[in-house]
Amino acid sequence: MLSLVKTMRIESATFTASAFNKGQLPPASLPEIAMVGRSNVGKSSLINRLTGRKGLARISSTPGKTQSINFYLINETWHLVDLPGYGYARVAKSQRASWGKLIECYLTDRSNLRGLVHLVDIRHPPMESDIVMQDWVRSLGISSLVVATKLDKIPRGKRLQHLKIINAGLRLTNPAIPFSAVTGEGLNDLTEALSLWLQ
Repeated sequence: MLSLVKTMRIESATFTASAFNKGQLPPASLPEIAMVGRSNVGKSSLINRLTGRKGLARISSTPGKTQSINFYLINETWHLVDLPGYGYARVAKSQRASWGKLIECYLTDRSNLRGLVHLVDIRHPPMESDIVMQDWVRSLGISSLVVATKLDKIPRGKRLQHLKIINAGLRLTNPAIPFSAVTGEGLNDLTEALSLWLQ
């Protein structure tokens, strides 16, 4: 499996587009892997760690700040797609509905989507919105992978129990990958999984 990790070495990563509506989505000409999760779950930190570019995805202290679908061109061959965060109560209902429609449009119509990385916070049991998202993605038949972020915030002796709760709560066949953007733990497992989607 080491060879798979090597094929996913990221040599270049650039921001290419933001889409606030269906009409702004770029042509579906390259393979895409999307990431979705609750607001403030750590998507931007994961993207920056994965690509090795600290400032590629903007990290905000204000949950719900990402209002668009953001596209990053990786190695000139595929797109990493950052979907708006869900589940943040302080955002106006109308705005949340708009983001939801945009995410639905992307997930149901994007023919070049190879897989979806679903981020959840390892510190907490899956919330209702996490379960709804996972069930919805499963019903669409989209290949998905759950990544449990913020691993460094949990003592090593308690990590397995937290993962068991997440795996059970989301009814996962393939266990969640524990990940820390701070330490890089789980990065090889994530990279390996993405490389399989891109083969």
